[in-house]
Amino acid sequence: MDDERAVRTPAVGMPEMPSVPGFTHEYIETPGLRAHVAMAGEGEPIVMLHGLPQHWWQWREIGAGLAADHWVLCPDLRGFGWTRADAPGMGRMTQTDDLRAVLNALGVDRARVVAHDMGALTAAHLAYTAPERVSAMVILAVPPPFMPISLAMLPAMRHIPPLLFHRRGRSLAHVFDPPYVVRPLPEDTVATYLAPQVRPDIDAAINEVYRWLVLSEMPRMAGGSYRRARLTVPTLYALGDADKPLNATFVREQCGDTTRYADHVEIVGIPDAAHFMTDDNPAGVEAAIRDFFARF
Repeated sequence: MDDERAVRTPAVGMPEMPSVPGFTHEYIETPGLRAHVAMAGEGEPIVMLHGLPQHWWQWREIGAGLAADHWVLCPDLRGFGWTRADAPGMGRMTQTDDLRAVLNALGVDRARVVAHDMGALTAAHLAYTAPERVSAMVILAVPPPFMPISLAMLPAMRHIPPLLFHRRGRSLAHVFDPPYVVRPLPEDTVATYLAPQVRPDIDAAINEVYRWLVLSEMPRMAGGSYRRARLTVPTLYALGDADKPLNATFVREQCGDTTRYADHVEIVGIPDAAHFMTDDNPAGVEAAIRDFFARF
């Protein structure tokens, strides 16, 4: 890797990095961004995109498992974790553009992608705009973007107003409580996820992400933009059985015949899991990922 683009020291003021055996860390300089990427293993690359309000450490178990036979890359997306941007603003495609730049710096032309929550939007943007870079994709806890938005989905959007109007300095620990998890997460796990939030730019990113989600992405979904496009990347959508209403049965019914909008889509349920399924049932999630990638 070019030494001018990758450095190994965190910026001053960053919270302490959690340690996970087998993972190394790089800081990659791209225009306007100093991106942190946690890496493990070797072989075919799998890019793992975290959700909100998480970071690379979300993949500490699943990523470590997949690293037994893959090169696992877990970037912190702009506004989260140990990545730092020159400017606080964020648009609809910003994180996707950042991801392309990071993959270019790492020499990754094509990869498998696993994404959860907010990261699923970044993955979708990459798959729709640059499908040649994604060989297969697994999306966790988020339905296909071509699924019609209906009143039946309203309970699944209850978290959006509080996060859209998030008051800076207020803890986000409440998002890790039921119904978003099957059981409350240990306090030290929540504390590790939220440690970077002490940085003002990361606290502000919550509002930035939900602003473009509500003002840009959701209108595109509601208006049918993704039903007029076509998803050519083979994709698995995995939904927690306890994540109501967005479980696999509901999403299948709402989507109908997926072949109208995609070349190959599968929708499966993950038992004993709600929205934060990578903490609820990491073994079940890893098994679903491995099964799908083995076939694609």
